[in-house]
Amino acid sequence: MSVVSETHETACPYPDYEDGEDVSDLPATGADATGVEARVWDALRDVEDPEMPVSIVDLGLIYGVRVTDGVATVEMTLTYTGCPARQYLLDEVEDAAASAEGVSEAAVSLVWRPEWTVEMVTEDGRAALREFGVSI
Repeated sequence: MSVVSETHETACPYPDYEDGEDVSDLPATGADATGVEARVWDALRDVEDPEMPVSIVDLGLIYGVRVTDGVATVEMTLTYTGCPARQYLLDEVEDAAASAEGVSEAAVSLVWRPEWTVEMVTEDGRAALREFGVSI
């Protein structure tokens, strides 16, 4: 798996987190994406959190998708640094992005800033969480 990383001091026990780009429009949903980038977003919508049946896009874990010359880079976070599903989600995201038509290679950039909060959950995500019994 390809995790793009920079080493720096953080409170996080994993050294492969990095600061994200200035993301001002969260939650990111890919609603304005076109072409290959839109296909990557569609593939990511099929990846659910393993602890609850909610798309990681609707949970607000995906901060951005870039596709350049067939290489997809997904910038994502987790709900917290010690997430037990960390490796599972990284693998699923990379596989989903790589499966999109027009993508020859995929990489995941795991970021911690901006830090995830429940405000990043989309309205669809909130509805799915309530249906699952989670108060939000």
